[in-house]
Amino acid sequence: MRKHFFSVYQKTAERLSFVVSRDEIFVFGRLKKEIRQMEKTRLRAGYTTGTCAQAATKAAVWMLFSGEKKEEVDVVLPKGKKLTLPVCEIEIKKKEKKVERVVCAVRKDSGDDPDITNGVLVYASVTRKAGTEIEIDGGCGVGRVTKKGLDQPVGAAAINQVPRRMIRKEAEEICDRYGYEGGLEIIISIPEGEQLAKKTFNPKLGITGGISVLGTSGVVEPMSEQALIDTIRVEIQMQLANGNGWLLAAPGNYGLDFLKETYGISPDRAVKCSNFVGETIDLAAQYGAKGILFAAHLGKFVKVAGGIMNTHSRCADARMEIFGAAGLRAGIDPAVIRKILDCATTEEALELLDREERDAVMSVLMERMEYYLGWRTKGELPTAAIVFSSGEGKIGETAHAEEFLKKIAENEETIEK
Repeated sequence: MRKHFFSVYQKTAERLSFVVSRDEIFVFGRLKKEIRQMEKTRLRAGYTTGTCAQAATKAAVWMLFSGEKKEEVDVVLPKGKKLTLPVCEIEIKKKEKKVERVVCAVRKDSGDDPDITNGVLVYASVTRKAGTEIEIDGGCGVGRVTKKGLDQPVGAAAINQVPRRMIRKEAEEICDRYGYEGGLEIIISIPEGEQLAKKTFNPKLGITGGISVLGTSGVVEPMSEQALIDTIRVEIQMQLANGNGWLLAAPGNYGLDFLKETYGISPDRAVKCSNFVGETIDLAAQYGAKGILFAAHLGKFVKVAGGIMNTHSRCADARMEIFGAAGLRAGIDPAVIRKILDCATTEEALELLDREERDAVMSVLMERMEYYLGWRTKGELPTAAIVFSSGEGKIGETAHAEEFLKKIAENEETIEK
């Protein structure tokens, strides 16, 4: 998020360098002062379990073919950031002078906002195998998926798709470098994971035996609530100062990626609001925005359909209860509603419905989202929302969402002129 709003800041500075209005110069000066203050106090970012697994795998595969110890490793993260990480717990097992298996670990660093996985060791074990396939699986302390609707299929290790892709990429690149065309078995383990999982939502979600290996950007952004809200406030001020009166907001990277892939909208054009839907609306109204359009995954924004304005799981969940209530309103068979209430994710719940049923349920949910977004603003700020799922793309929108998109496009054309 920090990198995101500083890029917006640069564009704002370029734009405001040409204005002569005293009021606008005052706004620019105030924003510069606030950003400098935030720079002094900003928290240190960390890296994800996915990044640890990627780095440990790269080091282990390199040692497998070189036969030499590697005590630090350079990795390029999914979003392009580069890191150099220390490698520890190295074991090199040889058979007749040929390295057959390497195990090593990278210690998780969550930055200045540590979570329960801070400091845990993430191990990669890499072994040569027959054939040409690179097989990635989870070992001790990595959860196993037992319910539909999650990032990985039932029976698979809970290593999400982005970490899997990065692990495979590192292994393939080193195999190519050494001319190796055989197979590899890569096992990711987190020995403390089984105990840590008891403190997470994994058992409720249907992930048993350990924690998940996660990460979309590879970086853990500090999650101090006040720091995030301050960042949202500054981002809103920057967007408005840059002439973007019709605001876009997305809770996180999924929403930003959806806007880019579906509508061609740059991530720099949207405010990253995290879980703070209510605070984002309040700040947009406070600073005089013309309106705000949210783009979010259903699993996050279904909570808004129940009036929940902080969507973090520690504040409230009720996703299936809200989804089930919408199903009852839409006339869905009560037997199906009971199955929905047992689902772990909204993706799994959607799979229980045919196209007509899904559209009916989404119509109810979008109507309730529109009601509660409007209720939060007390009529002071026009609001709209677009909701998507991982499998289907856009699956719902409030009544005025398309109108908002049109206004945003018109606004962009005006700014460019």
